Amino acid sequence: MEFNENRARRPFAIFILTGRIFARWYRINRTRRILSQLSDEHLKDIGLSRHDL
Repeated sequence: MEFNENRARRPFAIFILTGRIFARWYRINRTRRILSQLSDEHLKDIGLSRHDL
């Protein structure tokens, strides 16, 4: 068996996955923060209300 056949394919996969999860959480959190700062009129213009946040 060759060395390349026996080694892990993605040794840093857990770090990549953790980074992607953190990036997604940060994007969602940033969006919520921005939307919470908008007035009710602005939220109504884009089809949202305070109860949607």
